[in-house]
Amino acid sequence: MAIYTYKNSTEWLGEHKGHVKMENGVELDFSAPPSMHGLPNVLTPEDLFMAAVNTCYFMMFIWACERFKINLVSVTIEAIGKVVENIDKTSIFTEVLLKMKIKAKDTTEERIKSAIKSARKYSLVAESIKAELKIEPEIEICRGDL
Repeated sequence: MAIYTYKNSTEWLGEHKGHVKMENGVELDFSAPPSMHGLPNVLTPEDLFMAAVNTCYFMMFIWACERFKINLVSVTIEAIGKVVENIDKTSIFTEVLLKMKIKAKDTTEERIKSAIKSARKYSLVAESIKAELKIEPEIEICRGDL
């Protein structure tokens, strides 16, 4: 069994602001949400969590479509996370909804649904979260040239 590691490091920049460096060279500032004494217009850990789920699933869906030889025209995914605050003021993502809009040509809805299922199985991040992952696809099949 292969074992992979992913690393990043954080640095406090003062107040409620930090900076993260990924091992692949990407760097960015982050803060808590403004409602939690953070700064506006800065990525938050919650934003990054939702983006991690969305982008990982997205890439696995593209991979699955290539594997199943599905001719994609366009794909968009909107990720919506539901957070519940407990009585002790702790909070947790309980649900992540991925609303997909898929346009493909010369294929079937069944093949696209197979790719959706395969992407779910092989998404490292989606398989690693506690929250329930729901996927709502809107599928459009085009025929011939667009």
